Order: sequence, then structure tokens, then C-alpha cells
Amino acid sequence: MGGSGGGGECITRSSHVMEGGGSLESYRYFLSRRTVLQMLNDRGYAVPNSELTRSLTEFRFTFGDKCDLESLRLCLPLRSNPSKKMLVVYLGTEEIRTQAIRGLYGQILNKEALHGLILILQSNMNTFARKEVLKFPFKVEIFYITDLLVNVTKHILQPKHEVLSAGERDKLMKKYKIEGKQKGQVVKFTYCSGIAEFLETYRRVL
Repeated sequence: MGGSGGGGECITRSSHVMEGGGSLESYRYFLSRRTVLQMLNDRGYAVPNSELTRSLTEFRFTFGDKCDLESLRLCLPLRSNPSKKMLVVYLGTEEIRTQAIRGLYGQILNKEALHGLILILQSNMNTFARKEVLKFPFKVEIFYITDLLVNVTKHILQPKHEVLSAGERDKLMKKYKIEGKQKGQVVKFTYCSGIAEFLETYRRVL
């Protein structure tokens, strides 16, 4: 739950978050990793079908509920030229500084075979670290994990809209412990897609 502009509040819930008692953290990794895999598949990289169809339950079984970022790394060859590879690396939650970028570069083997590098950030990368990335001899793309939770190329743009009744509104606000003298109306947006079984967003309009 988080505040938003425009005099409203937004609440997001997914049917998958607590599947099997799993954490929100593992759910975020699952969604972001699948979006990257779909993106690379569309770009012509050889992504195994087992990776594209992996369910959240299978993801948690393989990587655990507290994922090790090293295990989430990917290195995939280009279908048209297998000698060219794309490396995908998740970075941690601490501010990313020059030393971390230099350390990452030192870990990369066969740099000459690398076609590109995708960095997935969970925290801020400072100016000096960004300048260090520009020294890499291959293309580097930077994404924040929050931008990869939904694959916009496959997302349904027109969700179902429902205005909650006063009773439904009060029950929802009580559940999420939202207080306020001006309750206004609450609109529920329901998305259904291949990304998640369903995703519900509630917006309070004052």
C-alpha cells in the first residue's frame, strides 16, 4: 500500500504473493526475471521454454523464498549467433558505488564474447558508478526491478473497473488499516493476464 498523487491512495494485491506462504521479495524476483526472459526471447536470444513457463511455485522451489542473487544470473546466447551472449545480473539493495561495478566487471569471464549486459537495480546507482559502467567494452542496459514487475508488451491495458459499495469500501479500509474522515469512493481495477492469475488495484478517490 502506498500513497499517490491526485488526492487518492492505491492498494495493490495479487493472488500469487502469498502462494504457499511465500514472501513478497521472491514474488518480485519471479516477476522481474520472467519479464527479462520474455524480453530477451523477443530479441532473439535462446531462452529455454522451461524458463518461460516456470510457475511461481516452481521458482520458489528452485531458488528459495530468500533468493541468492548469484543464482538469479542469466547468460543466454543469441539464436542467430550463439557466440554472442547476454548476461543478466541482479544487484543488491545497498547503494551501488564504483567499487561494486569494478568488482562486477572483474567477475565477468570471456568479456570478448559478451554481446551485452543487463543490470537490474534494487537501489540507487551513484553518478561515479554510472560513469564506470560507460567504460565497459559492451552495451550495458540498466533497469530498476520495479519497472520489470509487469511486461508492458503483454499487459492488458484496459482493466475491469468497479466502484465498491460503502460496505465493501469500509471493509477494505479496515483490512489495510486506513484511517481518514473523508473516505470518498474506492474503485477496484482488476487485471488478468499471463503475468499473474489476477492483479487487483484499489484507488481511493477523495
